[in-house]
Amino acid sequence: MKEALIDQNEEFGDRGDYPVFLNFIGDHDIGFTNGESWKIRRRFALQTLRNFGMGKRTIEERILEEAQFLIKEFKKTIGSPVNPTKFLANAVSNVISSIIFGNRFDYEDKRLKAITDSIFNNFSIMSSTWGTLYNMFPDLMEYVPGPHQKMRSYFQDIYDISADFIKHHEETLDPKNPRDYIDCFLIKIKEEVDNPDTPFYAKSLPRTIQNLIFGGTETVSTTLRYGILVLMKYPEVAERMREEIDRVIGRNGIPSIGDRSKMPYIEATIFEFMRFCDVIPVSLPRCTSKDTHFRGFSIPKGTYVTPLLTSVHYDPEYYAEPKKFNPNNFLDEKGLFKKNDAHMPFAAGKRICPGESLARMELFLFFTSLLQNFTFKPMVSKAELDIKPIGTGLGSIPPTYKCCFLPR
Repeated sequence: MKEALIDQNEEFGDRGDYPVFLNFIGDHDIGFTNGESWKIRRRFALQTLRNFGMGKRTIEERILEEAQFLIKEFKKTIGSPVNPTKFLANAVSNVISSIIFGNRFDYEDKRLKAITDSIFNNFSIMSSTWGTLYNMFPDLMEYVPGPHQKMRSYFQDIYDISADFIKHHEETLDPKNPRDYIDCFLIKIKEEVDNPDTPFYAKSLPRTIQNLIFGGTETVSTTLRYGILVLMKYPEVAERMREEIDRVIGRNGIPSIGDRSKMPYIEATIFEFMRFCDVIPVSLPRCTSKDTHFRGFSIPKGTYVTPLLTSVHYDPEYYAEPKKFNPNNFLDEKGLFKKNDAHMPFAAGKRICPGESLARMELFLFFTSLLQNFTFKPMVSKAELDIKPIGTGLGSIPPTYKCCFLPR
């Protein structure tokens, strides 16, 4: 994987067709296009995300603020059984929404529900047999009844919400004081209005918003949901994480990214969540940009290549017992955090997820905040808890479950 995606990143750097997205987005976004337009849009997205705090103290404050809203929502359940899916999706979606739209949503806002439902439903379909068949036979599947027929309407939900925000931003735009991603994109459209080859135009804005919202919501919220399930299966791991939180931050302290270096067990456990839960087991397809020689094989230009990230995360050469959950995979003999080359949850190379630093920050701050405030009580014994995914395609979908969030 490293040889292909990093050492030969130019040769394996183009995107292959992926109909479950491409058929509803077209050649207008930052995830599923190629060429100079893709490079320019991706650079713009990365720079804009950084300008609005990604990887900086400002976005850390937004995540911590959202974590407090999430804790408040769980406390309202008064320890009664709940499915945490919508709670976690709302919180994670609000972080990226604050960058894109300029503000977070109240958890009762119908627009937030439409966004998170759209993403969850499409991710579930894409990770099912229906999604796999659609990718294999997209033209045929257009005529076959099934849940995949709803994907277009789920995409449209986000486009409709984006259109309302874009219209309001156009009416209130101050080019000297951009408020968010939408403002910055609208400014670029105006700046390049006379450039016939510009990648910044009206249709590309809602498409790139969809990329950022989808990527910035589902993988992190699914990892949180899966991680809580795994911790109920292994309560001794959760207890050790809480001990480290109590020692470094305290029961009432505010977590900080600066604490991460002092909390090797939590860092190791989060890395193990990403490896073991394997939320994106099959990376989006690549396409060879030229005739390529790789490990004795000649691969013609235009060949689709699908990186199997799961083969890295379950490689027995790098993990002694890859099918077992074990945070020690990322700890050395002194109990300090250690990296592992066989860890690619965000893929690698020039197509690596642009939101990696934001996602890692969210996982640390959300997990730490939740463990600091709650214990997770399952509805069945830990021996009866099933942690095998119920769907595997684009993503690995954890089983649906309820649990009690008991204040500490």
